[in-house]
Amino acid sequence: IAQEPCASSQTRLHATPFHRKASRAPHKETQKQLPTRKATPMTTTNSSLHDAPQISAKPAPGEKERCVLAYSGGLDTSVCIKWLQEEYDLDVIAVVGDLGQEHEGLEKIKQKALKSGALDCLVVDMRETFAKEYLAKALAANAMYENKYPLVSALSRPLIAKHLVAVAHQFGAKYVAHGCTGKGNDQVRFEASILMLDPDIEIIAPVREWDLHTRSEEMEWAQAHGIEVPTTKKSPYSIDDNLWGRAIECGVLEDPWMEPPTDIYTMTVDPTEAPDEPQYVELEFARGLPYVIDGSQKSFLGIIYALNEIAGKHGYGRIDMIENRLGGVKSRECYEAPGALSLIQAHKALEDLVLEREVLHFKLGMEQEWAKCVYNGQWFSPLKEAVDAFLASTQRCVAGTVKLKFYKGSCTVVGRKSAYSLYDYALATYDKDDSFDHAAAKGFIQLQTLSAKTWASNRRQEGAPAELFDAQKKVGPLTKGAYEDVTPVWKQVAEAENAAVVEEAEAALQGAAEKA
Repeated sequence: IAQEPCASSQTRLHATPFHRKASRAPHKETQKQLPTRKATPMTTTNSSLHDAPQISAKPAPGEKERCVLAYSGGLDTSVCIKWLQEEYDLDVIAVVGDLGQEHEGLEKIKQKALKSGALDCLVVDMRETFAKEYLAKALAANAMYENKYPLVSALSRPLIAKHLVAVAHQFGAKYVAHGCTGKGNDQVRFEASILMLDPDIEIIAPVREWDLHTRSEEMEWAQAHGIEVPTTKKSPYSIDDNLWGRAIECGVLEDPWMEPPTDIYTMTVDPTEAPDEPQYVELEFARGLPYVIDGSQKSFLGIIYALNEIAGKHGYGRIDMIENRLGGVKSRECYEAPGALSLIQAHKALEDLVLEREVLHFKLGMEQEWAKCVYNGQWFSPLKEAVDAFLASTQRCVAGTVKLKFYKGSCTVVGRKSAYSLYDYALATYDKDDSFDHAAAKGFIQLQTLSAKTWASNRRQEGAPAELFDAQKKVGPLTKGAYEDVTPVWKQVAEAENAAVVEEAEAALQGAAEKA
């Protein structure tokens, strides 16, 4: 990574401002949006981060050491810039990643970082790489941590970490910093990724070190140091979002009994206010990835944007769950992931149609392992790489069309077809066209049940309990009574030995009495 830019050949790292007025800028292929979410198309230039002339390749003699900070413009990272300057006497290079998150303009975030004292703030458009190299793998894995959470934040951290390391190498920074708390998962994801990419980089975690114990204290510290922050005491939610969805926590959400307030949602409408007519969407897949939506060919990135809008308009994609964090804490988390959940639903339906049974069943376990690896910050680990290889091999024939129906908070698969379909009508039907060999079933059942039948015969003979025995009615395959009445073999032997001793003693006593 020290020798090559971390961006792919399709995506470059931009250090130029992105002029946007709205919260979540759409991809240029997106046609429609929720009425409450206004945005303008993004603009870019050919300028690259690696051509940025304003920073020297390394600190000059007498200059301060440098620290690269993962910067969002939010409360924690806003405070981090000034804190790193005051506590560590470092020059800070802020890196802002555009992953499709809500914002009021990345130029505004950049100016906030510079105003806070950053040596520079580099804005990096990561969206295309994020979709092609990260979300594509997540879709292949149908990635859902604990079968609920589509890994919104966990997927972005390794990509951000990769850019942080690249920037540190480019500009001679000795340190990398992040704004994660000491209780959450993101600190592990960032640091594990950074250390796997470069074990020699030193990591600073200001939020773990400083004595600002509450968000209110952070806000007061920021205000005292002239730092503008977007969070207020009246709206204390912590939000992280990207192309794949939004994560919302803190505030009243910390009470698991409290229904989430409606104002936390921005990607999805209230299902009760969704359109009264359902909307059908057809997705065409090739090698596990969608490339056509309703007859219109788009990039994977474009399809994600389109489905975020369509599913969100119909109120689909909200998650309210108790999540088991890596550190052992149960946390109440709320998510919005309309596009991600829609795509996973469609992808799974197509896999059901085209994957061989044993591959499909085995893949379910691999999907959970993959999700756990990524959730726990192991994106660059050898285990995750190995699971990726297996998943990639399963996607070669995941091609076809899936029809989705969106209606008032639901997304239902209502049709699927593929040239690689393993669904055989003649085998599946119960009509006259049935070609299934019913006579073969008898032999199959005999072989399939042979082992269990042998076990059952043995246990019945030995008087061991079986599930079919009714302990209340005392009926079933056992003849020795209820479960508690069945004497273990070892006890039977002991009782027999005791009985023999007793009989011998009684015989001796009787003989002595007769002689007397």
